[in-house]
Amino acid sequence: MKRQEPVIAIKNLNHYYGKGSLKKQILFDINLDIYAGEIVIMTGPSGSGKTTLLSLIGGLRSVQEGSLKFLGEEVFGASQNKLVQMRRNIGYIFQAHNLLGFLTAKQNVQMAVELNDRVSQAEAIAKSEMMLRAVGLEERINYFPDNLSGGQKQRIAIARALVNRPPLVLADEPTAALDKQSGRDVVEIMQSLAKNQGTTILLVTHDNRILDIADRIVEMEDGLLTRNSSNTVIQS
Repeated sequence: MKRQEPVIAIKNLNHYYGKGSLKKQILFDINLDIYAGEIVIMTGPSGSGKTTLLSLIGGLRSVQEGSLKFLGEEVFGASQNKLVQMRRNIGYIFQAHNLLGFLTAKQNVQMAVELNDRVSQAEAIAKSEMMLRAVGLEERINYFPDNLSGGQKQRIAIARALVNRPPLVLADEPTAALDKQSGRDVVEIMQSLAKNQGTTILLVTHDNRILDIADRIVEMEDGLLTRNSSNTVIQS
């Protein structure tokens, strides 16, 4: 049986910052495939290139050298318009939840749905409410972010990232500002929703307490992929 095509396929990817004599290589010959429904955690020290790689995969930077395919389409050389279309198929969760303070939980999630012109407002509201229920915030749907805890805000960010059922979610240090229990709750919600929706998650973290949710752990050091292995933690 032929293995499915990866959601992300990276081959011989290099990346540089600066120009001329200040040009510095940040990523070196990265090769990585990530498949549908897989939860991959990327670890490594600060400055190892994790966030740069994440931003290339997310279409937030242009690919300079090598090949990066998303859903079978080459990103290297893609136009800005193509990158915008690509970003619409990706959910983003950052360390700072980036919620709009003047909108309620429901409105923050609804905004992501309304980027799709083909969805009516009634449908956008229904999807937002359903997703907030899925992350355990049914009692907080009409709350503003200032009246919510850090863990609750991050749950809204997860709902917003997953509400359109994207094939890929990228998370950059989603538990960094949370206490142990809130961080655990947040990643378990991500894990459960991803498995139910078949969404692929690539998560950058320094938080060793959440490594067991990964199907696979990749490690970066000095711009190199130094480990790419299945998680050895036995799931009960």
